[in-house]
Amino acid sequence: MLELEENTSLETLQLISFWEKGEILISSGPAGEGNMNLVLRVKSNLRSVILKQSKPYVRKYPQIPAPINRIEIEKTYYSLIGCHPILKSFSPKVLAYYPENHLLITEDLGTGSDFCFLYKGKNILEPETLNGLADYLNALHGMEINDFPDNSAMKILNHEHIFNFPFAEENGFDLDSIQQGLQEASMTFKKDTRLKNALTELGMRYLSDGNTLLQGDFYPGSWLKVEGGLKIIDPEFGFMGDKEFDLGVLFAHFDLGQQPEGLKEEFLKKYKHSFSSELLNQYQGVEILRRLIGIAQLQVSLTLLEKETLLEKARKLVLAQ
Repeated sequence: MLELEENTSLETLQLISFWEKGEILISSGPAGEGNMNLVLRVKSNLRSVILKQSKPYVRKYPQIPAPINRIEIEKTYYSLIGCHPILKSFSPKVLAYYPENHLLITEDLGTGSDFCFLYKGKNILEPETLNGLADYLNALHGMEINDFPDNSAMKILNHEHIFNFPFAEENGFDLDSIQQGLQEASMTFKKDTRLKNALTELGMRYLSDGNTLLQGDFYPGSWLKVEGGLKIIDPEFGFMGDKEFDLGVLFAHFDLGQQPEGLKEEFLKKYKHSFSSELLNQYQGVEILRRLIGIAQLQVSLTLLEKETLLEKARKLVLAQ
């Protein structure tokens, strides 16, 4: 297997059989943070492309094992939506796939930024972006898919870090290293038996099969703002499940990004599919909880009191109060 790293030489990259005759590599470097996978932007004398390789662990947290075949899920997802008249404009084209190296090569969408700036709490999502997000989920959730891989290994990994780890009283993760006082604040929720029972039930639902194709991690880190407009990337968590999961994750990050409450109402006016408000609320609640007291932390601009208030809101959402 060809193991790539950020400092892999151009000579080594040139050995990949993808390149055209006479194509000479000029530069290579990281393309974004690459939380789950190694992601490189490679430029040649002819073009710029993105190389993405999965490893048997989470790149940002090497101590956490992860299924290495997740890159196949991403390739399958992109290939499916690449045939859709609306969705194909949101994501990169697949140029090559080398399963033996767990390596995917896609077109380069161009330099830009993700939307994690929203967590600073100083920016309101622009109407054009909100419309784009609605267009994307409307089209995605309307697709008739019969043979998408179950992605069970990635679902099990995600299940652990959404529904279990954040609520274990002794999980070895000191939240005071994130913000002083957060560890004590978290214990209210880690000791809430009613909440944890509801999360167990919701988690079992998450693990079960559904009939809607989901992006699986529909949050600002998966949205790109480039010259060509809004793009959606990183679908390695994609699976067939409840459409309310994508919606709940979206709404949770509206809250974490301190967006106006009315933004959710505006989005739902544009969303064309039927859904369960209670189930949406529950998925929204658990996403808030796991982002504030789990290991998948975000650079949110919230005081401890603001986090405690949001955690309590999330608890009520999960318990349908």
